[in-house]
Amino acid sequence: MNLKKHVFIKRFILLVLILIIFIAGIVYIFDPFYHYHKPWFGLTAVLNDKEYQCIGTLRNFDYDALIVGSSVTENNNNSWYNEAFDCTTIKATRSYGATSDLCYLLDAAYEEHDLKYVFYNIDPSSLSASTETTFESSGCPMYLYDKNPFNDVQYLFNKDVLFSKIPYMLAQNLAGYDSDLSYNWAQWKVFDSASALGLYFRPNNISEMLPEDYYQSKLDGNINLLTTLVSEHPETEFKFFFPPYSMLWWDGTYRNGELDAIIYNEKQAIKALLMYDNVEIYYFQDNEEIITDLELYMDSLHFAPEINQFMCEEMALGNDQLTLDNYEETLDNMSAFVDKIVTELIIPYEEQGLLTYEITEE
Repeated sequence: MNLKKHVFIKRFILLVLILIIFIAGIVYIFDPFYHYHKPWFGLTAVLNDKEYQCIGTLRNFDYDALIVGSSVTENNNNSWYNEAFDCTTIKATRSYGATSDLCYLLDAAYEEHDLKYVFYNIDPSSLSASTETTFESSGCPMYLYDKNPFNDVQYLFNKDVLFSKIPYMLAQNLAGYDSDLSYNWAQWKVFDSASALGLYFRPNNISEMLPEDYYQSKLDGNINLLTTLVSEHPETEFKFFFPPYSMLWWDGTYRNGELDAIIYNEKQAIKALLMYDNVEIYYFQDNEEIITDLELYMDSLHFAPEINQFMCEEMALGNDQLTLDNYEETLDNMSAFVDKIVTELIIPYEEQGLLTYEITEE
């Protein structure tokens, strides 16, 4: 090999190495998924992609409280909780809010943080969901979740991260992004009765009511996940709350034959959790003024941000709280109110032809 060719190859290899280090360095320094560190250079955290960013923020940000739950928690403003409870809050959210996934996120938070509060939204479906985590099966980027540095190449040398995520993060900072609105999606949605009714597909027939213990095995597993979490962290005050789904959701639950099982699941979970001194439980599902006002919803269960703020304020005041003395009566009253929904309150919508029914195959 002649000298010139040898020098060229060495220079080429050196340039490639410099380019590799430069690209990896840019991603590491700006770190739009917060996989390595919290924001540097005075930048504000831009949080709009929970599957990619949530786990990193839980491991690397400064906080002492968490808002935990499904998509219905994402329209919270963290500052509401900061001011109401004198804490520093971030979100730990996961679509559908399965108990196993949320407990996984909480375990990650507890690795390096002591928590004063956990504000935990319990969706009815989470009590009957699988106790296996769904991050990998749903296509989440597991190189961000595990602690294997070798598969970080998928992040450090990612064209989308380099040419899309980092520029977006910088542009949002220039625009004055408010990190307290992390993962918030309300600004792109319309909340009114037309939207709610248009996205509710009513079951055509009323199914036979399932036995109340229909989900018992999964229920036991999910209750165990929650009680284990609570018992292992007596230093944290857990404020569990049940969000107010609309009357359309309850109508569908009744027609699907799931009402008795859902009420039973909630009773069992509430009873188990109230055995712990560091637990408070708040129940908003029976707020008739909210759940019958379809102008507050974009579909049968997703509500406007003012409802998120309302729940925060009510918890700060200690209102709508369940105890071992009142929880059974409260949930029995909820079941009775669902009867009123399906036999009285939903009737005008039927008569006006405002309900869309599920399409059944011939």
